[in-house]
Amino acid sequence: MDFRKTEEQELLLESIDEFFAQGDFDENYIQKCEAEQRPIKEFKLAAIEAGFGLLGIPEKFGGVEVDTQTLIMVGEQVYSHGSPSGLGALLQVDDVLNFGTPEQQKKVIDCLLAGDGMGFCLGLSEPQAGSDSNAITTSFERRDGKVVINGHKTFCTDADRAKYMLCMTRDFSKKDVPPNKAMTTWLVPMDSPGITVKPMHKVGHRTRSMCEVYLDNVVIDESDMVGEEGKGFFTIMKNFEVERLVIAADSLGIAVCCYNDALKYATQRVQFGKTIGSFQLIQEKLCDMYIKIENMRNFLYKTAWKKDNGMSIRIDANLCKLYCAQSGFEVADDAMQILGGIGYTEDHRVARLWRDARMHRIGGGTDQIMVHLSLIHISEPTRLALI
Repeated sequence: MDFRKTEEQELLLESIDEFFAQGDFDENYIQKCEAEQRPIKEFKLAAIEAGFGLLGIPEKFGGVEVDTQTLIMVGEQVYSHGSPSGLGALLQVDDVLNFGTPEQQKKVIDCLLAGDGMGFCLGLSEPQAGSDSNAITTSFERRDGKVVINGHKTFCTDADRAKYMLCMTRDFSKKDVPPNKAMTTWLVPMDSPGITVKPMHKVGHRTRSMCEVYLDNVVIDESDMVGEEGKGFFTIMKNFEVERLVIAADSLGIAVCCYNDALKYATQRVQFGKTIGSFQLIQEKLCDMYIKIENMRNFLYKTAWKKDNGMSIRIDANLCKLYCAQSGFEVADDAMQILGGIGYTEDHRVARLWRDARMHRIGGGTDQIMVHLSLIHISEPTRLALI
């Protein structure tokens, strides 16, 4: 395995550094967007213009196809400057681009190019169906040549701003098949009669909203189906592995940003006549943070390398996401401790990144589900215990 970046990767990452060096999208910009509870639309449009805002999107749709290794490097690099990468949202859009009709694909691409990013939202989780997708109760049935959806979705990112929802439903008339084979996804217009959206107040990622969505006899057309009937669960699952690596990359980027801020502060803050970085307890924290970042990067890069080389990452992706999400939060927490009181105020970006990092241990699969999905394969030839 060669850990050296290619010349193209080096140039891409340098261009991201230059993009942020212009100062248009610094912490003041992020804080202003958070205070106004609005998306970072200007950043998304500028990122598209700079050439990295549509990475991972097929070239025929105006995007830039890249390998997994490059994708996670970009996620890390963007977040290391304190800005959300947004790559997870692009992977969800990719589901429609892979399985949707040309008309559906155009709708989603138009949202992306307008800088809306998630002018499209995902309707998967429900009050009784979080980690257990088989417990979904949102239903669809056919009436008079139309499709009628009833249900309740929760934790829907940007649903109050979205034009469309990729909505997972279940056909309860099929009682003789497993739940995951009775599910179908639909691209539901969010202005359809019968849809009620209620915002939820959350801790982090405040430039993006989180909502509950109620669907009461929402009527859509048969042409709104995304993919094949009964295969909706597998449509949504297409990008789960890479999405978890992107979350791991975001966690790594957060850790890098927090470490750099803490290190800089430790060399400037003077107490008892010395910089606090000269005290051994602070040195130990910085050392532990550095080791965690190196371990996160090695685990992440290795897993992405395996994906690009056609090797299974069914276990690796889950464990990588588990480790990076936990370690990323620990590094952010240690950075806050080194910063002391100023780190606990909303004047410093470490406080924001600390809030954002906590979500990565829940979104995309909780820590506990990552453990479960890894150990569930323990009876297979490649056992978790055999490394």
